[in-house]
Amino acid sequence: MEKLVGEIKELCKEKDAVILAHYYVDGALQEIADYVGDSYYLAKVAKKNTHKTIVFCGVTFMGESASILNPDKTVLVPAMDAVCPMALMVDPDTIAQMRAKYDDLAVVCYINSMADIKALSDVCVTSSNALKIVKSLPNKNIFFIPDGNLGRFVKETVTDKNVILNPGYCHVHTSITAEMVEKALEEHPDSEILVHPECKQDVCDIADYIGSTKEIIEHARDSKYKSFIICTETGVLHELQKVAPDKEFYFVGAKQVCPNMKKLTLEKVRDCLLNNGPVTKVPDEVREKALKPLDRMLELAM
Repeated sequence: MEKLVGEIKELCKEKDAVILAHYYVDGALQEIADYVGDSYYLAKVAKKNTHKTIVFCGVTFMGESASILNPDKTVLVPAMDAVCPMALMVDPDTIAQMRAKYDDLAVVCYINSMADIKALSDVCVTSSNALKIVKSLPNKNIFFIPDGNLGRFVKETVTDKNVILNPGYCHVHTSITAEMVEKALEEHPDSEILVHPECKQDVCDIADYIGSTKEIIEHARDSKYKSFIICTETGVLHELQKVAPDKEFYFVGAKQVCPNMKKLTLEKVRDCLLNNGPVTKVPDEVREKALKPLDRMLELAM
């Protein structure tokens, strides 16, 4: 592996490339990345970076977002088959129907979505800034897409808005059940339960803390607790152990692994740099429309 990592570093110098990695990819990829974070952080980094090439270690919508924000850069996605199923769980017809049905509607699009859906939206959000952005919108009616669980979390918190939900979901987070969490708590008493808002209602109801991936990491680091039950994707363990090496972390089920995030490997990163591809490139017409909600997110979330 040491030789492979050396090859990647040399290729990055040669190609003037920066590597961005999401918390859910394999730890080896997080170690070689120049920047590791959640979707919001990586979107900010993608916009501000000065390198000619971006290697995005994450699912394909993340590479698309980087391409939208950086039309003059080469965006490499090492695994083009790493598609987030949730990103496909809303369609243009549904958005059009909602716009026809509701006056004063804002289409709020979770960043976990494809470029053509972003292009039809008013603002993008991530799990770390959704509450802040929805609260700040002047619109009374909010169509939250594509994730229904994060939308429900927003609806419960921002009670002065009419938040309309879409039936999308993350298969990793919805695989976690309250029974699993309670069993884990029996096995590891005195643990704090940390839950991602993409989880189902019954899991959120028994959480000690609900937050985005980044917020879960920061909370665990700063908490007085020494033991935690983690209700999100297992890739987060790599960063948790780095920021809190003296603490214990437990997961509740075998399905807490995103198979698409795990399609990213060191070999694929090396190969995409060698071959200058696969490249993700959003067509100009779509990119110009999709850029507006992404830029609005970066502005409102500051």
